[in-house]
Amino acid sequence: MSELETSPPQMAGGGRGWYRGDCHVHSLASSGGELTPAQLVADARAAGLDFLAATEHNTSETHNAWSRDADDDPLVILGQEVTTRTGHWLALGVPSGQVVDWRYGVEDSAIDRHLDEVHRAGGLCVVAHPHAPYPSGTFMYPYQGFDAVEVWNGPWSSDVPWQADNEAALADWGRSLTADIRQGPWRPAMGNSDTHLKDQIGVPHTVVLAEDLSPGEILAGIRAGRSWTAESAAVELLFTISAGAQSAGIGERLQTGGEPAVARVEIRGVQSGIVSFHTERGEVHRVPLPDSGSDVVEWHTSAADSAFVRIEVRHPDGHMAALSNPIILTVPD
Repeated sequence: MSELETSPPQMAGGGRGWYRGDCHVHSLASSGGELTPAQLVADARAAGLDFLAATEHNTSETHNAWSRDADDDPLVILGQEVTTRTGHWLALGVPSGQVVDWRYGVEDSAIDRHLDEVHRAGGLCVVAHPHAPYPSGTFMYPYQGFDAVEVWNGPWSSDVPWQADNEAALADWGRSLTADIRQGPWRPAMGNSDTHLKDQIGVPHTVVLAEDLSPGEILAGIRAGRSWTAESAAVELLFTISAGAQSAGIGERLQTGGEPAVARVEIRGVQSGIVSFHTERGEVHRVPLPDSGSDVVEWHTSAADSAFVRIEVRHPDGHMAALSNPIILTVPD
């Protein structure tokens, strides 16, 4: 029996496990939103989500309603989409009623103060849809000070003219990953739906390894990069790297001791897709999936050749089905 088969969905308070959640969700309290918190909670349950983050535009108006309607199933993390003049960002895990100021731009040198405000409250700061093609949608701030980057916002590709350019966001993050890993803290990637309308929630969503289904543990898992992004709950992915007797999972570091490393991916739910392995050298290996969409793929490398390995799974048309944060490879100094 595979590890995927032995990892059933977890319920609230269910201990260590993989939890699915959407951290960018709007109700009718946000511009363009058409659904009540209760409707969105019901849709989240139907989409197979364990948690969601309430991120209304610049208001805490629905904080009490979200918590009341969810009844802990799914778990609701309170937050805000901070829509500044030169980019949007998500403040996740803020106290009930807290509103983060949004009335500034990159020229005001105010962003660090507001990031600190969220961090002091124990929250997480996420770059939102950095390549959104509308006024204020393009993210102009440095990523420094942010905890994660939303590289996948809504459907991967869409004919809607205001759809975020996810390919550009992923490319930017991928280019910065090598320098971040070598120089200090690296910023994990995540994906969210940016739901405003019916049937949008969970497309995509982030799958997080957390010690428990609680706001603090979910945010800790995201902050550590112990997560991957899926287009739907039908997609399952397990990614590990082993070297000798040692092994590591997504978001972790593997001390290889100079031994060869084996990257192993188990994937389900992507019929006739393509699994690709990415390092600081870009895409280094790709394997087609069978019609069934289920397979186990391995690739051999070493810490000398790869500072990290991350995974992408795409459909035959190139649209993303799943992507992972990296596993980092190290050798003794």
